[in-house]
Amino acid sequence: MSRSTTSKVSVWEPAELHTGDRMSRDEFHRIYEQTPEDFKAELIGGIVYVASPLRRSHGTHHAFWITLFGTYAGRTPGVEVSDNTTLLLGEDSEPQPDLYLRILPEYGGQSSTDKQDYVVGAPELVAEVAHSSRAIDLHAKRDDYARYGVREYLVLSLRDRRLHWIDLIQGIEREPDRDGIVRGQTFPGLWINRDALLAQDYGRLMESLEQGLATPEHAAFAASLAQARTSRGEIGS
Repeated sequence: MSRSTTSKVSVWEPAELHTGDRMSRDEFHRIYEQTPEDFKAELIGGIVYVASPLRRSHGTHHAFWITLFGTYAGRTPGVEVSDNTTLLLGEDSEPQPDLYLRILPEYGGQSSTDKQDYVVGAPELVAEVAHSSRAIDLHAKRDDYARYGVREYLVLSLRDRRLHWIDLIQGIEREPDRDGIVRGQTFPGLWINRDALLAQDYGRLMESLEQGLATPEHAAFAASLAQARTSRGEIGS
């Protein structure tokens, strides 16, 4: 989350935000903007959750996620990837997911960007790396993401070494195909090799993604984004 440095107070009281506090998003946002840059908290369903220190395994798996998503976004004009970015979802929800993929608004996406450079509304896909946060990620966050319109939700659970792939539109958890590949529905061509991701096998992970990017489905999706951009440009002209 990008926070103002000009409005910081000289003495910060850590008791201002702690897990279990109940507040509106406006109140949470006002307090959160006064916190140090390395402090992370989220508002989920009107309840504050202060993040625990991150373990090495979280950081290393997160790096593989961002490489995968970054490659996909780089090859799909109109798609944006972001890391630990605040989302303004609703009056009681301000999460900061590990990663998201969204269709940019000028390409027909469902979220927007406000004047303060915050994302307003739900990205189409959100991903979390879960260890100590597993219960929150698979329950409170899942409910909030579904309520505010996230379409697809991925949770890499390090404790039980499982990739949860959740269709929030249908309200069901899907399983990878028989070859162990998660073939994204919202973002065609986003092929995630579950076993390679868990094993941090970069070669196999990227090989599967390249296969997805070479499919007719990805080409058709990219073409539809380009058409949406053209149509919006014509309407605005």
